[in-house]
Amino acid sequence: MRTKVSLLIRKPVSEVFQAFIIPEITTRFWFSKSSGKLVQGEKVTWEWEMYGVTDEVVVEEIVPNERIRIQAQNLRETIFRFEPFSDAETIVEIENGEFETVEEIIDTTEGYTLVLSGLKAVLEHDLDLHLIEDKHPHNRV
Repeated sequence: MRTKVSLLIRKPVSEVFQAFIIPEITTRFWFSKSSGKLVQGEKVTWEWEMYGVTDEVVVEEIVPNERIRIQAQNLRETIFRFEPFSDAETIVEIENGEFETVEEIIDTTEGYTLVLSGLKAVLEHDLDLHLIEDKHPHNRV
């Protein structure tokens, strides 16, 4: 079973795409620290310092302004798709899997929904909502 979430972001596709490539932007709405920007064929380490969690991902594919495909340490593939809706709007879709339990699907769907909501707040309103940090406040280190 796979998860899929999507959301309209009121910014051009190139700006939305770069928000996932450049860690100085991504850290405002997703993870707290990164070893570098996403480059096809390379590994990058992401940290969620508030939880004491790290993940090493392999960037398997980058198609500028269209798609990013990564594989995490748990061997799950995640695909980010970017579809221009207008010159100033982009639909972002995140697909992830393979999951064995309903609980994993629910947690992942909730998590990526928060990622997209945080992205929207950062790009459209220049607001850091701390959604990922606040999802599990009892798990902070």
